[in-house]
Amino acid sequence: MTKPLNIAIAGLGTVGSGVARLLTGNAAIIAARGGRRLALRAVLERDRKRERGVDLSKLKWHDNLRGLASDPTIDVVVELIGGSDGVALDLARAALSSGKHVVTANKAMLAHHGNELARLAAKNNVSLAFEAAVAGGIPILKALREGLAANRIERIYGILNGTCNYILTQMRDSGRDFGEVLKEAQKLGYAEADPSFDIDGIDTAHKLAILAAVAFGGPVDFKSVHVEGIRHVSALDIEFAEELGFRIKLLGLARPTAQGIESRVHACLVPRNAPIAHVEGVFNAVVVEGDFVGRVMLEGRGAGAEPTASAVVADLIDIAHGRASIGLTPSTAKPKAAPMARHTGSYYVRLMVVDRPGVIAEIAGALRDEKVSMEQMIQRGRKPGEAVPVVLTTHDTVEDSMRRALGRIARLKTVREKPRMIRVETL
Repeated sequence: MTKPLNIAIAGLGTVGSGVARLLTGNAAIIAARGGRRLALRAVLERDRKRERGVDLSKLKWHDNLRGLASDPTIDVVVELIGGSDGVALDLARAALSSGKHVVTANKAMLAHHGNELARLAAKNNVSLAFEAAVAGGIPILKALREGLAANRIERIYGILNGTCNYILTQMRDSGRDFGEVLKEAQKLGYAEADPSFDIDGIDTAHKLAILAAVAFGGPVDFKSVHVEGIRHVSALDIEFAEELGFRIKLLGLARPTAQGIESRVHACLVPRNAPIAHVEGVFNAVVVEGDFVGRVMLEGRGAGAEPTASAVVADLIDIAHGRASIGLTPSTAKPKAAPMARHTGSYYVRLMVVDRPGVIAEIAGALRDEKVSMEQMIQRGRKPGEAVPVVLTTHDTVEDSMRRALGRIARLKTVREKPRMIRVETL
């Protein structure tokens, strides 16, 4: 009889409890697909009294990570504690060093320490699996490593944070501004009490760094990701975007260029007819462009107990079959990163300017001096002597030139607010 795969879960929060329920509730299906029984044997958790919707009374309860990492009865440690450092990182290091496979949903830990952990896994001939760390229940890493393995990946991009996508969707649907919708998202549980990691783009950047490493075959390089959030996006910008035929989405985008790998996270104007423009609410989507397969898009729930638990158990099934791997390049080489200043693309700019003769000529002059070509302009309403919005889009130009032009425009006496710039993506 084939030996069961013995599993320990570290962290019985929302996702950890979901994994326990899935392993128990779908035990027969999982065993059939894994080729042997996947047995939950132990947990690392201090609170033993909390109700988690599954019977855990027969499991071994560990109080410290060293005890779990050295437990000879355990084959795989599922790390669901969270955080880039601290207990989660110590446990991952200890488990891998003890010859145990590690499955994790911890994108922050992998973004900052994934290269170290990949080397440790390779040294000890065990798996480091992390499908749940990127886009929850969407099997994008498996698609990259398996179904798209023969392709040269030319670009990968996606909506990787449900909180931001929910906020931008609600702003468009209701016409309300960012602050009001954020408060509503917090009340509904879609945004944390401190939403900074989400709305400032950091969560998306963690996931993009991992995606880029898997897609392009290099080590994780979080420090090279250009990161912006959505605090600066207003209801007025969303209204103008619709008028121009676009929708605003927070995207993570990565592609190889002549200067190196370009990885960036920021709000984008995307064409309203692009499939990703119709991914709404808390849903995530990832688009991969391969040289032979063309464009592939996967959409689904990017967070929550059930989708994330699904991805965790998929990794466990791979380990049970002996087909899991490290998933990251165990390399010490620093990848070449493309500087954001050399990015080439088109731009949306919104200005609040005093409505008087000569203003448009001054703006056009600043653009001309930095060799930025204007594509179109919208000036709404007439309020002589008062501030009115002026929106323009550009033809493709270099980021550095665009920023210099905006610096010149910001210094004009007729410009009353900091210029708002959003990049346009032709997807």
